Amino acid sequence: MDVSKISWPEIGQATLDTLQMLGYSALFTFLVGLPLGIVLYMTAKGGLLQNAPLYSVISLVVNVLRSFPFVILMIAAIPLTKLIVGTSLGVEGAIPPLVIAASPFFARLVESSLREVDRGVIEAAQSMGASHLQIIWKVLLPESLPGLLAGITITTVTLVSYTAMSGLIGGGGLGDLAIRYGYQRFEKEVMIVTVVILIALVQILQMIGDRLVQRFSRR
Repeated sequence: MDVSKISWPEIGQATLDTLQMLGYSALFTFLVGLPLGIVLYMTAKGGLLQNAPLYSVISLVVNVLRSFPFVILMIAAIPLTKLIVGTSLGVEGAIPPLVIAASPFFARLVESSLREVDRGVIEAAQSMGASHLQIIWKVLLPESLPGLLAGITITTVTLVSYTAMSGLIGGGGLGDLAIRYGYQRFEKEVMIVTVVILIALVQILQMIGDRLVQRFSRR
C-alpha cells in the first residue's frame, strides 16, 4: 500500500466529521427514541395506559420508517432536511436523516427492554400509590437499564454504518472520503484506511457498551 497517496490531514478531518455526525445524531436519536419507546410500552395491550388506537398509529409509523432502506430515506428526506438545517450536504445535512432512521429502531429496543421488567415490581409500585410518571422514572427505567444500555450500544453501532452511507449524498465524513477517493478515483489506499478506522470505531463503541451493560447488570 502506497501511503504517500493518503492525505492524512483530510483523513483526520473526515474522522472528526464522522464523530460529530455520530455524536449529534446519537444524542437526538436517544432524545426522540426513548420517549417514543416508553409511549409504545405504556399504550400497548396490557400497558399502564393501554390505548389500542394510539399504539396502532405510532407502531405503524415506526414500522414504516424502519422498513425504509437508509439510502432511499436520505434522498426522500432531503426537502425536510433543508427545511430543518438549511442544507442537505455536509455534517449538518446528514444529521436529520440519521435521526429519522435510527429513532424508530431505538424506540423498538426501548419497548422490548421495558417489557422485560418484572410485572410484580410494577404492581408493587402501583399498590404504594406511585403515579405513572414515578413508575417510569423510578421503576421501569432503572430496572431496564442494562437492556437500555445494550440498545444504545446497538443503535450507536448502527449509526456508524449510516454515517458512512451518508457519503453517497455528500454527507461528509469517512463515507464521503471513501466514495470520492476509494470508489470514484480508485485509490484503494484511502478506502482501506477509512474502513480500518470505521472498524476500530465500532469495536471501541461495542467494548464500551458491553462494559457498561456488565457493570449495571444485577448478577
